[in-house]
Amino acid sequence: MKRNSRLSLALHTLSHMAGAPDRMRTSADIADHAGTNPVVVRRVLGKLREAGLLTSEKGHSGGWRLARAPQEITLADVYLALDERLVATDESREPATCSVEHALQTRVSTVLDEVERSLVDKLGETSISEVRGV
Repeated sequence: MKRNSRLSLALHTLSHMAGAPDRMRTSADIADHAGTNPVVVRRVLGKLREAGLLTSEKGHSGGWRLARAPQEITLADVYLALDERLVATDESREPATCSVEHALQTRVSTVLDEVERSLVDKLGETSISEVRGV
């Protein structure tokens, strides 16, 4: 599941956390396990904290832990917290001057939005605890 490494990291980390939801985990431990840099971990987990999925504590015994029960956190919650889209759109394009191109862009954009909504709906059907088997 390496298509989106931030989503992969987030889901992998939360799935491990679901096994011991009250256990505090450091960015360094998570990074070591995931084979990445602690700075990357902090950026990703910071988004999850902003979305209310994780809490963090500073200091010697600080780290990250789940803010909600694993069965209350869906894959959609994680996906939306990262504020990314797996279905790419080209929103930076200038408006089409050709009526056919404009109609095509409008229709394709509508279809991609529907696909994105469907993806979020499907992700919302699975919780982190179900992935973990908890």
